Amino acid sequence: MNVGILLALLSAVAYGASDFLGGIGARRFSPWQIVFGGQVAGGVVMLAGGLMLPGSPTPADFVWALLAGVGSATGSIFLFRGLARGRMGLVAPISAVGAAVLPVVAGVAFGDRPGWLAWVGMLAALPGIWLVSRGTAADGAVHARGSLIDGAVAGVGFGILFIALSQISGGAGLLPLAANQATGAILAMVAAASLGQPWRPSRGALGWATASGVLGASATLAFMVATGATSLGIAGVLASLYPAVTVILAATFIRERVGVAQRVGIAICTLAVAAMALG
Repeated sequence: MNVGILLALLSAVAYGASDFLGGIGARRFSPWQIVFGGQVAGGVVMLAGGLMLPGSPTPADFVWALLAGVGSATGSIFLFRGLARGRMGLVAPISAVGAAVLPVVAGVAFGDRPGWLAWVGMLAALPGIWLVSRGTAADGAVHARGSLIDGAVAGVGFGILFIALSQISGGAGLLPLAANQATGAILAMVAAASLGQPWRPSRGALGWATASGVLGASATLAFMVATGATSLGIAGVLASLYPAVTVILAATFIRERVGVAQRVGIAICTLAVAAMALG
């Protein structure tokens, strides 16, 4: 298997675990506390790594990192707000598909030319992602409008994150990723303060935020490296499989029901990943 595909899958696992922990924290505390604390924790990890393993970042790398920070903060804020409102899979259908489609479009615009089997896998993954992350019909009836808004904005945010990360040069090191996390933290703080929401993590929220942030930062690093070894479109679609991990963790640890549609979606996603790996 191509190392880029493997790293993109690891990115999906880390993003899914990050969202699960962040979603639990957002239910118990303010989503703003989790987002801000997570961005800071991820930034500390990236800064420490960047100081120990310095690269050669250019000004353009930091510009892309700042844009990635905007996307990360936007996606996380709206995703965690949606997760705090209802079931773990409620807002993910729209966010996951949006996060997958935008990198594919951008990749083609940047000159990516995946093989036909990879295209089949990417296209098949989209309905699979939707099915994997669907909530129950009752959830949709109660929260449909909020889910639409939260999911659409989160999807655009994560799509921008993936596109911007892919443009950071391979020799830039980790300092641009620290700037990405810092930008996300600042935006979360400013937005929360302007809305009168609590953003300073309490002692109880700090653990959830830190765990979520470190996993999210690890996923971001894996995704950035993945785009250097495979196409942006394939990496973006694979990373957008994160709802499957979130759903599985929710079913395992907090006993959320995995419906028939979600089981079918997981099977479709598995076949799609195999097609992309072979393509």
